[in-house]
Amino acid sequence: MGDGLATLAKGLGKDWDDTVVVVISEFGRTVHENGNGGTDHGHGNVVWVLGGPVRGGHVYGDWPGLAKAQLYQGRDLAVTTDYRTIFATILERHLGLDDRQLVQIFPGLPPARSNLSELLAG
Repeated sequence: MGDGLATLAKGLGKDWDDTVVVVISEFGRTVHENGNGGTDHGHGNVVWVLGGPVRGGHVYGDWPGLAKAQLYQGRDLAVTTDYRTIFATILERHLGLDDRQLVQIFPGLPPARSNLSELLAG
């Protein structure tokens, strides 16, 4: 996947400066290994956001930690960020959509509770 994203960035050339790419999965993985040395499907996940306007090199969102008491059901990374707030931030900051338009796309969208407003430059 990394090679494909690097090829995309290189192929876009200067257009990469105005591009935002989001990589998201529909499931996470459990924190601890299972009996086969792998991990099972879990709740918490990561979203990659990359491109020219992205202020990279940071973890955005709320980090709950990996202590057993902080895990969802004692096994999964807790979900702390509604993925829709990430998309809404990009639509607002990068594509210039206003609150009325965002409500049409994401009815009932909860407000972002973290540093997502800092995700994109400008």
